[in-house]
Amino acid sequence: MSERANGKAKRFIQSALREWTYGWSYQNSGERTAALASWQHHYDWHRPHSGISGLVPMGRLDPTGNNLLTLHN
Repeated sequence: MSERANGKAKRFIQSALREWTYGWSYQNSGERTAALASWQHHYDWHRPHSGISGLVPMGRLDPTGNNLLTLHN
């Protein structure tokens, strides 16, 4: 893994720990696991990222391209 990719992975892990794992109170690990999909959706589609000038990651994809990732549900 390149240093750049490694740095991005570390940043994602830091955000996940701060905002998902420890950012809320959960009754048990099952409840925490159930919240992961919602948090990841927020992280990719709605949360501004300072490293990309306040954009959301999915906003960087070309919506007219043939890319399933651009489907927002």
